[in-house]
Amino acid sequence: MANSFNPLKLFGTLVGFLSGKQKASEIDRELPFTVMLFTLMAASGITVYDSWKKMCRVSLLPKTQKEAEEVVRQVEVLGYDPLTVMYRKAEQATSKNYRDFLAGYVSSVKSGVNVVNFLRSKLRSILETQTAAAFRSIERLGTLVEAYAVMLIVTLCVYILYAVMSATATSEYMNFGLSSSTSQPLMYALIFLATPFTTLVFMAIANLARQSSLLSTREAYRNALISGGGASMFFVAVTSLPQLGPVVETLTLPGIVTLCLAGMSLPPAFAYRKIAKVNFAAEEAIPSFLRDVTESRKIGLSPVKSLLHATQRRAYGTFSETLQLIRSQIEWGVPLRKIFINIKKNIRSWPVLVYFLILVETVEFGGGSANALEILSDYSEKNKEIEANKRATLKPYVILAFVWSILIALTTSIVAITIYVLTQATAPGASPTMLSSMQQQVMILSTGIIFQCWMSGFFIGKVSEGTFSAGFKYSSMLAVTAYVSLILAQNYLTGMLGVVSS
Repeated sequence: MANSFNPLKLFGTLVGFLSGKQKASEIDRELPFTVMLFTLMAASGITVYDSWKKMCRVSLLPKTQKEAEEVVRQVEVLGYDPLTVMYRKAEQATSKNYRDFLAGYVSSVKSGVNVVNFLRSKLRSILETQTAAAFRSIERLGTLVEAYAVMLIVTLCVYILYAVMSATATSEYMNFGLSSSTSQPLMYALIFLATPFTTLVFMAIANLARQSSLLSTREAYRNALISGGGASMFFVAVTSLPQLGPVVETLTLPGIVTLCLAGMSLPPAFAYRKIAKVNFAAEEAIPSFLRDVTESRKIGLSPVKSLLHATQRRAYGTFSETLQLIRSQIEWGVPLRKIFINIKKNIRSWPVLVYFLILVETVEFGGGSANALEILSDYSEKNKEIEANKRATLKPYVILAFVWSILIALTTSIVAITIYVLTQATAPGASPTMLSSMQQQVMILSTGIIFQCWMSGFFIGKVSEGTFSAGFKYSSMLAVTAYVSLILAQNYLTGMLGVVSS
């Protein structure tokens, strides 16, 4: 049949749609900085085509760089006119803002109007659109976290239901002298496959919805590989060597798993904290630094002296160390572009590096125009405000992660331990094998809860700070929180019900 359902075709269409949306969002992210550079170069008298050629070496804007290389290739290899290439790319663009920018740029050049005025007007429009989009993204992230919390509540209900049903089944099996081992694979699949897979799906969605401002956190992942290998070797040794049997009896399986997960997460967590401390301080201070440079330029100081004057302030926190290095290199006569290359060795924040790049381009191409610096300062201040609002809005969701970890651990433990103790009280003749099987189920549930809470840390890290590396600190804390909750519930609840049953 011609209209028969084709799942492969549907999947291909969905993948194409998502990839198109992802590409559009990446272009939109770079677009304000791209328009700034085009505005700067147009104000300096650089032609449209030469502007595209210069954009080919701006590696911090990879999507724009790729577009520029394509424009240059079609002009130099295929012989097309630059405006014709821009118009065709506007028709093919997946981003509405990028399409409007290209079409408007071509129209302004052809009609003979002031291109600089158009670009400045377009830049203000893009900034307003980006601000509104940022606030909408906060709402989407909040909805995503709430959906994840609902998924965890459903998981909690499934855990409780399974604990009740497995206890009942165990009792029935043991009364007839049978074994409940056939139910174990289902429990393993539920706890260690189905629930973690659902968390991975939410992590993938969060990865599309939240982008990190850090270009690289490879030290954290490198430490995770090393510590993960050590934790895995420790787990295998403890659980497989008979000589270490007393350790397993003392710590129990949930305790060993918590120790391994926390031990694996702590080294990369410290590595990420070191990176984040420097770069987040730079993101916090860069708007004030750019404003100081702009105000110094307005009173008539040269671009270089404006930079030197701005670096003299001591109110930038950790970022002051980077600025002192910049000041020393300027005084020694190091070119600004070389200074920018040196900054990239210490700073990994994408917005901060782009701001410095535009600052260097402003000085080299436009002579440090006060108007251009004013645009750059305004945008950095608005972007700082947006990021501050985003972090303040998402901060409560970090607390929510600890709440649901405690809730899942306590509730599941209460149900499982209650069933176990009541079985002892109501069936005093129960065989040791049945009670041992129920204890094993409680231990497996506890281990699965700890592992699930540990994975939740990466989801929260991505949502709150934009990178999975931030999840190492949250995952270790959530795993320990779940373990402590389990221990408290098991100890106090068992003692209390033990008195009642006796």
